[in-house]
Amino acid sequence: MKQFLKFSLASALGVVIALVVLSLIWLLVLLGLASSTESTPKLQNNTLLKIELKGVLSDYAQEDPFSEVANELFGMDQAAKIGLDEILAAIKKAKDNENISGIYIESSSLQCGIASAQEIRKALSEFKESGKFIYAYANELFDQKEYYICSVADSLFLDPNGILHFAGMSATPVFLTEMLDKIGIEPEIFKVGTYKSAVEPFINKEMSKENREQTLSYLSGMWNNMLQEISADRNISVDKLNQLADRFMSLQPTEETVENGLIDDLFYPLEMMQFFADKLDSVKVKDLKMISVRGLNKIPEKQTEFIKEKVAVLYAQGGISTEAPDGISSKKLVREIDKLRENESVKAVVLRVNSPGGSAFASEQIWYALGELKKEKPLVVSMGDYAASGGYYISCNADKIIAAPTTLTGSIGIFGLFFNARELTEKIGLDFDMVKTNQHADFGDFSRKMTPAEKVLMQNSVERGYDLFVERCAQGRGMENHQIRLIGEGRIWTGEQALERKLVDDLGYLDQAIDAAVELAELEKYRLVTYPEKKDLMTRVLESMNKNVSTRIIKNYLSEYSPDLLELMETKLEPGILARMPYNLIIQ
Repeated sequence: MKQFLKFSLASALGVVIALVVLSLIWLLVLLGLASSTESTPKLQNNTLLKIELKGVLSDYAQEDPFSEVANELFGMDQAAKIGLDEILAAIKKAKDNENISGIYIESSSLQCGIASAQEIRKALSEFKESGKFIYAYANELFDQKEYYICSVADSLFLDPNGILHFAGMSATPVFLTEMLDKIGIEPEIFKVGTYKSAVEPFINKEMSKENREQTLSYLSGMWNNMLQEISADRNISVDKLNQLADRFMSLQPTEETVENGLIDDLFYPLEMMQFFADKLDSVKVKDLKMISVRGLNKIPEKQTEFIKEKVAVLYAQGGISTEAPDGISSKKLVREIDKLRENESVKAVVLRVNSPGGSAFASEQIWYALGELKKEKPLVVSMGDYAASGGYYISCNADKIIAAPTTLTGSIGIFGLFFNARELTEKIGLDFDMVKTNQHADFGDFSRKMTPAEKVLMQNSVERGYDLFVERCAQGRGMENHQIRLIGEGRIWTGEQALERKLVDDLGYLDQAIDAAVELAELEKYRLVTYPEKKDLMTRVLESMNKNVSTRIIKNYLSEYSPDLLELMETKLEPGILARMPYNLIIQ
């Protein structure tokens, strides 16, 4: 017995020691990688800024030491999240830096919305004003979103065996109705808004007439925007571009992309590098100097005078809920808003919204906090890819709203969603009983259908929520309630369409929103600060250590190979009252 106990204790101690050693090794690896990424690179003459259109783009991101180490250890070729703010800052920096000769864009697969693509394209167009060059290259695939970004370049190159995907846009909602019926789950739906299509996947087998109408409308608006800009820079008519899209260029001989003016030349990767070597005074390929987006951003700006007055850019991206580790947590965001309101050196605030919506309750909390801030200092909203439903709710009270032409916004509507799983529980042999003190004590219990009285109560609650949403929009936009109802009904609009209906004040991007905030605050000098503040290296390393390893690896994998499934997982569409646009709409 003593021997057994001794062996058991020794084994347990061995496991503990092994875990401690592995944790220390993991920490050292993280610190080593992080310290190497934190080092400041040196910028030499004739350097190229290399922009890789790869990975997951978000409005506001920073390096994740865990992801980079995990990708290396598990052989996952997946780029870390990159921030739109990082790309725009690097392009602006490259424009003014005499050591940067030009930009080399390497296109792979960038997961981003059309409005974000449009904002990158605009920054590249402004870069060209410096007289420096931009060249873009795709090895295996030029997807049409990346092609749209790169079409502003001086020349575009593709591998001789590569593919240019240029086929127009489509939206593919996924319908769960039959599946739910087969497994015995009945959705209980309550909504206001003819066009509020977020509930359709649970009750329909195809798109409603209204949803089909609105989807075609905003897809056409986005596609036409892209074509107009491609046409201007590539000198190809919009009609011809549509004809090429109808020919499905993905399956046409690669040479035809050159013959039709979509691509300038076909190069293998080594030939592309030789092209740059020749361009930069016959430098040898091995001597080419390139710097990444993050590398350029690490080079400190020249010292300038200290300016006390600040314009704050507050980022709000993702689904809206009361508390959420990812996305917009109303509790966290309200704390940030209150800090900015109380900070006397902050003279104006730009709220950057990139959200399809979420909890109606959480949206109301954010709306109220922004209203209190607006009483003391100017508030301008800059809309990204989405500012719809709850995303519009938190935007509508700003002094000025600026949207990108292809932003998806509006979706002023509300719905409630509950599930009755009685049939499923019977199939698998689960039985339930109930004891309650009052009539509605078990309201929302998934093991039974709602009663007619409960359905009336729920519908009334949803309609009150919609009335409040309409009222908030009317107050913020200086319109009558009935005017908002005419353009509400849950309908999604592009930024251009929203401008025509006075849901936004102007078309533009973050820079234009900052300029508007500066003008409203009557500032001559200011410095720009961003919130929430990016965390220091040690904090990020410790957070990476604390997060569940397997969950992080799965999320990294899904973000590259199945982003739509990841979105569905992260949406967590729970029962309750929601203000959200369709969460499983796949736009290509």
